[in-house]
Amino acid sequence: MPRRTLSLLLVTVAAGAAAPAATAGARPPHFTAASRVWPGVVFRAFAAAGARGPVQGYLLDVDLSEPRVTVGLLHPPVVAARERVSLMADAQHAVAGVNGDFFNISESHRGVPATGAAVGPEMADGRALKAAVPEGQRFGPRRPLGATTEEVIGVGADRVGRMTTLRLNGTVTVQGPLGPPANAPVARPPRGPVHGPPDEDLDDDLDDDADEADDSALRVRHPGRRHPRRVHASRRAPDGRLSIPLGGLNQYALPVGGVGLFTNHWGSASRRRAVCGTDAVRRAPCSADAAEVTVRRGVVTRVAAPVGGGTIPPGTTVLAGREAGADVLRRLRPGDHVHVAYDLAGPARLRFAVGGFAILRGGAPLPGLDAATRAARTAAGVSANGRHLYLVVVDGRSPAGHGATLAELALLLRRAGAHDAMDLDGGGSSTLVLRTPGEPVVSVRNSPSRGAERAVANGVGVFVRADPGHARRKRR
Repeated sequence: MPRRTLSLLLVTVAAGAAAPAATAGARPPHFTAASRVWPGVVFRAFAAAGARGPVQGYLLDVDLSEPRVTVGLLHPPVVAARERVSLMADAQHAVAGVNGDFFNISESHRGVPATGAAVGPEMADGRALKAAVPEGQRFGPRRPLGATTEEVIGVGADRVGRMTTLRLNGTVTVQGPLGPPANAPVARPPRGPVHGPPDEDLDDDLDDDADEADDSALRVRHPGRRHPRRVHASRRAPDGRLSIPLGGLNQYALPVGGVGLFTNHWGSASRRRAVCGTDAVRRAPCSADAAEVTVRRGVVTRVAAPVGGGTIPPGTTVLAGREAGADVLRRLRPGDHVHVAYDLAGPARLRFAVGGFAILRGGAPLPGLDAATRAARTAAGVSANGRHLYLVVVDGRSPAGHGATLAELALLLRRAGAHDAMDLDGGGSSTLVLRTPGEPVVSVRNSPSRGAERAVANGVGVFVRADPGHARRKRR
């Protein structure tokens, strides 16, 4: 189906006095007449005269108070995989969507494949699919001071959109005494983090970026409690049980000294990447001190080193540890009883969440936003009352648009009506798809920077019950 574009009106409006000085040369966007494509879903196009050329983009305004509308996570069948936004939207019967979080798009560790897994947390239909990687292990552009990989935008069971944080809260409880460590390596790398500047991929968000079940043995707790992210905080209860804090859930990177959980949601990708890099330097070498334990319905069936790969069957989980975490796992033996409990804890209970980083909070752009680098961008924002979700894509490398800076993007979201907003993956990943009533599949409405869709880790999908194809497929 040919791509449809609403007519654009380029206007020259003086930049407001409230705009940061760094963006004073840019012109606020003009939104064209709105097109209500579905109940509670409005599609709009916009254009502006930027300081370094034209800006063109598209906006989905989703009314979360409309009972026929829901918003959810677009995702491949497993965490460690990538897929095009259009294919994910069609498979899950979404009427619209945009790409989501930054992800493990490339690898600098020889022999270790990129996993395609997202940087931040993922929640789908109230289920915690993955948690955030350590700060130094992220992909993406330089962020504002104070940003964390645990930041998400999502929607709760109360149908209110929120920008918040989700932190992994979990424990591994081992019944009975532990044996001595087995198969420990003779030599070990330093246990602390490798010191150095945080890994920043300044070009990951640009157009020329090269990087960019049956869990019957698990009990998912309610959110609210937090825990240390190091295994050295493990505690032995008076009855002899050992409690180990979880430092990861289906993540492509674990904290130094930590223990992470991999479920059947992870997929068949190698778990080796999880023990590479450090909390501060993503490109630091892989740890030589690692181990993993396979647990089948609460009973240890295998203790092995190094960390492996392959599909994890339903009812089975894998615990992977590095440094101090590996020491503890090597003390387990086949037949030991293990209980794992976890959740993603935050100030609010969310049904859906996707990671990114904040650029607008309380109606004000965050200090330190890049005001120089223009690129294709994707962003998501919520209104002050949480009843409207705004999904925005700005074209880059297009005759009609040369992208936007992060500072411009924050002002754009505020003008659209957002009170809080997050930057999502951009550059070649930026994609907005939509179908109108009567159309069998979605089509890409923006102009992808590389001329075609990129396969990405996840996305934000819009679903309408009035649509005959609304019944979404449960894919994970």
